Amino acid sequence: MKNDTQSVSRVDIERLWDSVREQTADPQAGIFGPNSISWKVNRESVLFLGAGRAALLQLAHPWVAAALDRHSNLRNDPLARFHNTFRVVFTMIFGTLPQALAASRHLHHLHTRIKGELPESVAGYRQGSPYQANEVNALLWVYSTLLESALLAYDSVLPPLSPSERELYYTESKTLAALFGIPSAAFPVDWSGFEAYNRAMLASDTLGVNSLSREMAHRVLHGRGSWVPVPDWYRALTAASVPERLRGEFALKYGKREEHAAARARERLAKIYPRTPAVLRFVGPYQEAKARLLARRANALTLTSNRFWMGQPRMMFAETDPSGDPL
Repeated sequence: MKNDTQSVSRVDIERLWDSVREQTADPQAGIFGPNSISWKVNRESVLFLGAGRAALLQLAHPWVAAALDRHSNLRNDPLARFHNTFRVVFTMIFGTLPQALAASRHLHHLHTRIKGELPESVAGYRQGSPYQANEVNALLWVYSTLLESALLAYDSVLPPLSPSERELYYTESKTLAALFGIPSAAFPVDWSGFEAYNRAMLASDTLGVNSLSREMAHRVLHGRGSWVPVPDWYRALTAASVPERLRGEFALKYGKREEHAAARARERLAKIYPRTPAVLRFVGPYQEAKARLLARRANALTLTSNRFWMGQPRMMFAETDPSGDPL
């Protein structure tokens, strides 16, 4: 990767937008729709369990750590980073096709401004080497952490997807990835190949932790700068799910106490979560999408859930009726 960068140009992303348009059967339902495996998985609030893991795996990439340090407010407001991520991702998954494309344009434009030089040598990268956000391999790693962590969280408390469902989910994920600027050709052919890609990345010098990424990781796991407290059991679950190499490099606390706390949390969640009423269990953006397809307005509980997940009451770029109210 370090010697073979692939920038995502405006021409490249427009080709990907065209491919998404061609694959979308019902623009009002969005790029997937209610019968997709992507809606089945991503509607689950339990995916929150994988958010910390994904954040740490992303910070293990020196490009990502440097970019987040210099071009975001992660240090002072980790909750904003959480909201920014899910605001874009949920709009792409559950929004209409125009909303999903608008979110992709927003993300691509944002990424074009994120570039610089590494402040110090990390892993296989030399001090002063350039980084950029709109680069296929870097985007692929960030996206892969979200994809893998989501399924790990899903499988931890719900019946795991069948092999055929997993392959279908992986296939659908390539459509979502196109909105991030990642062409399908950049992905391994199947889920088995994707798992091999992740193992290879974890064994390579593409990833590496320094004092900067370590400090940022601990700020995220402790919610420093945020009004939202992070419970001990969540930190234990996150540490348990992070690959051993990075657990050590990030200096995550993980002894017998944390191991037992993680096991207890998984056991309790597996008993309680599947019985949670759908109105609470499924994320607000999914509920908003369902209301849209029924030509109804999102209710107050949906708007509240949206604020938790995205920091705002509705998905990005929502259409409005003649009165100016969001539909």
